Amino acid sequence: MKLVLATSNKGKVREIKALCQEYEVIPYTELIEEFEIIEDGDTFKDNALIKAKAVYEALDDEDLIVMADDSGISVDILDGAPGIYSARYGGAGASDKDNLYKLMQDIKEKGVENSPAHYTAAIAIVTKDREKTVHGWMYGTALTQAKGEGGFGYDPMFIPLGYDKTLGELDESIKKELSHRSKALNLAGKILRSL
Repeated sequence: MKLVLATSNKGKVREIKALCQEYEVIPYTELIEEFEIIEDGDTFKDNALIKAKAVYEALDDEDLIVMADDSGISVDILDGAPGIYSARYGGAGASDKDNLYKLMQDIKEKGVENSPAHYTAAIAIVTKDREKTVHGWMYGTALTQAKGEGGFGYDPMFIPLGYDKTLGELDESIKKELSHRSKALNLAGKILRSL
């Protein structure tokens, strides 16, 4: 079964391919030109659906299954920020590193070295006759310093509950087990198998 991802984010594509090995997983940009999708939803679920539907319509092939993920980190001391704005927290054109350093700085400005935080992943699946969404979460602590070179995004500043290393330091197999995205993908797999 061909599963088209509504993303060109290399980190997400790599992670989803590793977690969905029974499918032929391809980013939509291998089929059509990349285009801008305005994510103006109020929740991760809304934005995942917006992306999946936009790509499904653009591909114009009713036999395809499109999957989109919208995910991010929410930090308690920042009243849940950056939340749905995680990918663009550092402003227009900000890199993963820019976003990471801005978030660490914003936590530091609250006068603390860390804060409880959690990751959310919403996954939307769109087919010719279905639209489904699932969620996964991972709880832990956001730090004001980056540790480790692994993962992507905010991984070097996040320690999962029950661990003493960041996602940037932990082995990929452990991260795969704990990840908000792997939890959501596990649920998404049940939907895919029912199609």
